[in-house]
Amino acid sequence: MIDLPYRGSGPYCYTHSLAMMLGSGAPGADVLETVTGSPFGMQLIGGSLPFFDAFGWDPDLGIGEALDVLGWRAETASEPDPDVAFARLVESLADGPVLLGPVEMGHLRHQPGMTGPIGADHFLVALDADDESVTAHDPQGYPYARIPRADFAAAWRAETVAYGKPHTMRTKFVRHTVVGDEAAIVASLPRAIRRLSGENDGGLPPGTLGNGDAALALAVRIGDGCDPELRGLLIHFVVRLGARRTADAAACLRRVGRDEPATVLATQARLIGSLQYDLVVEDDTRAAETLRALAPTYEELRRALTSS
Repeated sequence: MIDLPYRGSGPYCYTHSLAMMLGSGAPGADVLETVTGSPFGMQLIGGSLPFFDAFGWDPDLGIGEALDVLGWRAETASEPDPDVAFARLVESLADGPVLLGPVEMGHLRHQPGMTGPIGADHFLVALDADDESVTAHDPQGYPYARIPRADFAAAWRAETVAYGKPHTMRTKFVRHTVVGDEAAIVASLPRAIRRLSGENDGGLPPGTLGNGDAALALAVRIGDGCDPELRGLLIHFVVRLGARRTADAAACLRRVGRDEPATVLATQARLIGSLQYDLVVEDDTRAAETLRALAPTYEELRRALTSS
């Protein structure tokens, strides 16, 4: 099969938001996504919510880890009082854009079809705020989106997001060390190995499974008949994101001479990407078979990273 890096649309909201904050010197989206640590694993949160991302990982952690290996720092603040938080946002915008998130995507009514909370996290870059609205670059495809203040306030509380704190924002981005893309990719790999080994930062919901165990458990759920809610999550978000980030990581690891783990990641990307059609047409038997084929690749990836 031809091995070609993917370019195109995809739900890289925190990656594109971070790129906007880092400015003209930001690495490409493929590098940023890789150094967040997201591509290295799979998890089934609470035994039911699947994501093709690292065990114990979430975007909030990933942004911090990316800044760390890239030689940047930023101030992160969360404030329970919504009025105090909004006042801080307005004050911070006087010095430049502000990275916001996680927020609840379902409250962002400028996105067609959004009418209330759906439990989906999202990230934005705020550009302006006043008593009536917030203007933001929404990397879902909406530059200069105007968000009425009531909708913004509901989204920023993030009450229905499974991680993070309310009213979180990142400001004062400063590059303290010049780190090349290749060095940052290499520096991110020890964390990837730890998560593929089953280590995590704790605080996971009971029943959460990681990596091969997660793939096998999801295969059982799908093989027994995929319920509509799970199918919708997989076909509209989880599969397309998982396939892209593993493909990006494969390209990045080839870039730094880690050919063996890159080959495993490319295999994972092809397997995950192939799920899309089968799940859409409800060929759940074949989708379950693909997940069972995917399961052992996480241990293969750990071994390949450890020995490379």
